[in-house]
Amino acid sequence: MCFRLTWLLRMGNVGTSHPKTHSNTVPMSEHPPGASALPTHHFSSMRGRDPHEHHRTATPLELLFDLTFVIAFGLAASQLAHLLAEGHYMAGLAGFGFAMFAVCWAWINFSWFASAFDTDDWIYRLTTMVQMVGVLILALGLPRMFASIDQGVEVDNDIMVLGYVVMRGAMLFQWLRAARQYPDGRKACLTYATTILLAQIGWVVLIFIDMPLLATAASGLALVLVEMTGPVLAERWAGGTPWHAHHIAERYGLLAIITLGEGVVGTVASISAIVDAQGWNLDAVLICVAGTGLTFGMWWLYFLLPSGAILHRFRERSFVWGYGQMIVFGAIAATGAGLHVAAYYIEHKAHIGAAATVLTVAVPVFVYVLTIFLLYGYLLQRLDAFYILLMAGTTALVILPVGLAAVGLDMTICLVVLMLAPLVPVLGYELKGHRYGTDALRQALGT
Repeated sequence: MCFRLTWLLRMGNVGTSHPKTHSNTVPMSEHPPGASALPTHHFSSMRGRDPHEHHRTATPLELLFDLTFVIAFGLAASQLAHLLAEGHYMAGLAGFGFAMFAVCWAWINFSWFASAFDTDDWIYRLTTMVQMVGVLILALGLPRMFASIDQGVEVDNDIMVLGYVVMRGAMLFQWLRAARQYPDGRKACLTYATTILLAQIGWVVLIFIDMPLLATAASGLALVLVEMTGPVLAERWAGGTPWHAHHIAERYGLLAIITLGEGVVGTVASISAIVDAQGWNLDAVLICVAGTGLTFGMWWLYFLLPSGAILHRFRERSFVWGYGQMIVFGAIAATGAGLHVAAYYIEHKAHIGAAATVLTVAVPVFVYVLTIFLLYGYLLQRLDAFYILLMAGTTALVILPVGLAAVGLDMTICLVVLMLAPLVPVLGYELKGHRYGTDALRQALGT
């Protein structure tokens, strides 16, 4: 946790400019020559940020906000790992899908709002703190929600909804504030506020109505559609908001790195299981290489996406890209959970076989690589045959370790083979694929 905090603060460019706060500084004439005015955080109107602002980067407040999602992703992955190790696949996947959507959606709405309207004044800062409290409350409700789904009773999501109410209530306030202070985007801001309010009322109502599991799932799906329709209506038919394409791309990248931390945690858990049982040996080293290599390969592959440049030119492609990232984040967290399952297997605490254990890692890795390929093709509106060959190679290296585990090969060897799966597209891109990507990017941008 301390490592992640230190890294985030280093990445945050603490000196990020905030044009809206310049009016809150002491006039330069009152300072000695060469002295810079210290920033203040007095009230500042939400007039909208410049979507073409140069050197727009993530702020320290955004990075602090992201830290709360470390807890949420960690708890969701831990609960998934426990249920998968018990062989309760459907319960684990259902709970994990619900949890990841709730967490990711809260982050997405905050991040796109911040990209368009971040004032960094004291009102904005305190409202963000309230949202952070909501994330932590939601995270604390995850174990009870997973347990209720596993037991097949009514979904116990009371604490989660409470946290969601706190988060979304603060977000509703932010959108209403922007609607009042940014006349050019009033219609879009009110559209966001309306859909948030309607969905929030629906989530609260679900707490007080006892329904079977399937009816609860259907009602939840309807509310999810309401939540996801709001941004489409606001951005395409209500005038839109001045979000910054490169800033958004960086924000998603930072959350991907935070989520990849679950792979590191899962690797440490597997190494600890081996060391506790056998001491330091070759298996411990191989697990270290496999887990770290797998995480590293997924990181490398993610940042091959030319997201910022394409979104800056084609803003309408943001919806498929932004919503598709939820699958990416879910696959990353599930990979970390799979490495936890491998630790359970090594400790003889899992109630599933070797092949099933490898599948808990292999399936999310495959989903991750496939989603990255699809997003790459969607952004560039082109997918060359060479990339399809790379995807085929990745698929082969996902299937192979499952077969090796089925015939009794050691778990550590299987994970080392699986580590190579995301490295296939990485090496293919670096050796040859970048030429196709460059041509496609130039064609898309008209350069």
